[in-house]
Amino acid sequence: MNVHYLEIVTPDVEAVCAHYATLHGVAFGDPVATLGGARTGSLADGGAGGVRAPMHDAESPVVRPYTLVDDIEAAVAAAGDAGAQVALPPMPLPGHGTCAIVILGGIECGLWQV
Repeated sequence: MNVHYLEIVTPDVEAVCAHYATLHGVAFGDPVATLGGARTGSLADGGAGGVRAPMHDAESPVVRPYTLVDDIEAAVAAAGDAGAQVALPPMPLPGHGTCAIVILGGIECGLWQV
């Protein structure tokens, strides 16, 4: 499993960015509109981390890893076959690839195809 993007959704973006910068030395950039306004930084394993505020009132704080997949449509179908709820069907993110979110056993799992 290769985590391509680690998304942290929090109402206190600045405090979380400062914490991870101190704890792990991650330098977070300016908000990226195509990633929901996330401030992103490079992770030691080559992936990226993003910290953003909830995009609507119903979105709760969460830490959501997005793992790389070769075929996002097939990965979402396989998750559905395993009983997952598809929270976000495959969605292109210009310049970043395609992502999806499934929920299995109460855990939000992100999928990413580049």
